[in-house]
Amino acid sequence: MKRLLKSFVTISTLSCLIVAPFILSSGQASAETKKGTDASYIGAGVAAGVTSGGQGVNDNATFGGNVTGRAKLGNTPFSARGNVLWSDKTSAIIPELSVDVPIANKTNAYLTGGYSFVEKDGSPTPIGNKDSVVLGAGVESEVANNFLVYTNAKVGLGAYQNSDASAVSINGGIGYRFK
Repeated sequence: MKRLLKSFVTISTLSCLIVAPFILSSGQASAETKKGTDASYIGAGVAAGVTSGGQGVNDNATFGGNVTGRAKLGNTPFSARGNVLWSDKTSAIIPELSVDVPIANKTNAYLTGGYSFVEKDGSPTPIGNKDSVVLGAGVESEVANNFLVYTNAKVGLGAYQNSDASAVSINGGIGYRFK
């Protein structure tokens, strides 16, 4: 329970650090409508696992990459998301649903929930070394015509073999809008 609470505190702190600059800058443009972004996109970037399961080599914090996609679900505040986080050993496939909140013009904050499917159980990925429930928070912003930047933090609950530890991964990258 302590580790779960510690993971939630970690992701909350990281999310606040990620979201705070956008909220503070949106105060300067308070006369503007907070439209957010309705972009559906595909992106790629880096993924950094920042925790370990404490049991050995195959559960150490791992650096790798990510491919992320978002499909906006109509005029609702929800999106379907897909992520692949990989290391030099294997990858984790994470389908998710998100609640998107406009925080500035062309910028959303979002909360996600999904499940991580590790391709080779026991091999390290940035989000642990076994299948697990994943919760996350992030920010995405359109920065140029058809291009976005995104960053997020994910917590895999009980994501290590032989350990009840949760995995935390910080991810970011550049996306291309296709709709």
